[in-house]
Amino acid sequence: MAIDTARAPNGAPVIDTEEGQVQGAVERHVFVFKGIPYAQPPVGNLRWRPPRPVLPWKGIFKADAYGKSSLQSREGCISSAGGDPEALSEDCLYLNVWTPPHVALGSSAAKGAKLPVMVRIHGGAFLLGAGGLPPYNGASVAARGAVIVTFNYRLGHLGNFAHPALDAEVSDGPANFALLDQMAALQWVQRNIAQFGGDPHNVTIVGQSAGSRSVLALYVTELAKGLFHKGIAQSFYGLHEHTRAEALGRGIAFAKALGLPPGVTAADLRALPAEAFWKLPSATFVAPVLTAGDSVLPMGIVEGFLAGKAHKLPLILGSTSDDTSVIEAFGFAPARLVQLLRDQNIDLGVLYPNVTDERELGRRVYLDFVFTRLPRQLADVHSKHSPTWRYYFDYVMDRLRPEAPHGAPHGGDVPFVFDTGALIPEYSVILTEKDRKFAFTVSEYWLEFARTGKPAASAAPEWRAHENGAHGKRDCTLLLRDSIRCEENFRRDILDAFLRASGVITLPPK
Repeated sequence: MAIDTARAPNGAPVIDTEEGQVQGAVERHVFVFKGIPYAQPPVGNLRWRPPRPVLPWKGIFKADAYGKSSLQSREGCISSAGGDPEALSEDCLYLNVWTPPHVALGSSAAKGAKLPVMVRIHGGAFLLGAGGLPPYNGASVAARGAVIVTFNYRLGHLGNFAHPALDAEVSDGPANFALLDQMAALQWVQRNIAQFGGDPHNVTIVGQSAGSRSVLALYVTELAKGLFHKGIAQSFYGLHEHTRAEALGRGIAFAKALGLPPGVTAADLRALPAEAFWKLPSATFVAPVLTAGDSVLPMGIVEGFLAGKAHKLPLILGSTSDDTSVIEAFGFAPARLVQLLRDQNIDLGVLYPNVTDERELGRRVYLDFVFTRLPRQLADVHSKHSPTWRYYFDYVMDRLRPEAPHGAPHGGDVPFVFDTGALIPEYSVILTEKDRKFAFTVSEYWLEFARTGKPAASAAPEWRAHENGAHGKRDCTLLLRDSIRCEENFRRDILDAFLRASGVITLPPK
């Protein structure tokens, strides 16, 4: 840890956390605290164990640089996850906090600010990403009156792993170490965020793709109860989690691929150099899903919602108009899904009357079955007891539209919901005034939801809730496109047909 007993002359106050004092910096007119450790480094004997409480320190922790990111493919992150994760390490459990400059940080008045807290869980298929990447920068929304938190968590084999040798230590122990890391970060928020002006009783978790799987997994695990109060799940994908038995099988394949003998011990596994893991065959990874059936996530996410196990908290669910841009990464052939649906006597010609090309039909079917269906399915269940909203994101930056004939790609909503387009190098030079205004409006919906529990934006249409309860039914989706509007019964016939088929057709994880 970079501990410095001298107060840095950067105008940022010193904050007393439960673990020790921290001092950040002033960037883009807000206070930012980077690289704060929220758990002990999960290395050595702590690899593949639940995160341990961070050890308190003396002096001032200089929180002016992002902590190291979880081990991953740096090239893969640069090309698909929004930037360069920079320094990589198994020692990666660090978080970042942005807070408005008007909060009297470092004083007793900070606790009285009670600003909404938005905790962003990065995506990247549980293989890529980091809380310090430009798309997750919290400066823009923090300047408008919120406390933003991002963090790193263990990825790949380090974040989701099961093996008989670990079970010999702890029978039926955890496999979802990434989820345990996320809960440790939320526990840090509960302990410390009031010192940064945030309200620990008003925490909203936000995630896209693997981040959305994380959000919804936190909804259905009892271990996360009380750690957050609202959630936003962007582009949750309809792949089933691995069973615990499948995860164990992949763990055995992992050890075999590294040349370990059948009688390998947990100590042998922990002695392996983690840097070598990323070159192993994909069949040794559990990603891009989690493991269902361990002590952290006893059942799958959708199964948990359908069984009424989800925490009764407000929830926003949505997808983009070209989430299918990740088809190849998921490794599932759209033509196969088309055939499975036809085998169930679903007349795709009636559902997609203007689509005659089989390749385009596969793309459209994959989009609606794997992505568009899930917000409707989960909203139907969740809205019976908790306020629930749906959206469909269909906006592309003006100057990128020639490259996006099918609409907003997977992740295309990320720069808008936290208004970070100007902070992403490749986007900052092409943003138009129209793009900026749209991003402000979308991020206002997200921010107002965090403030009040109801999404709203000034000078923008009302976002009506999806309702499926005893007091009425309303199938409503906010269409986030050039002209924002709420639409009743969005793709109703298609989604109804696919919901009926979803009980028969299950998409395996990669």
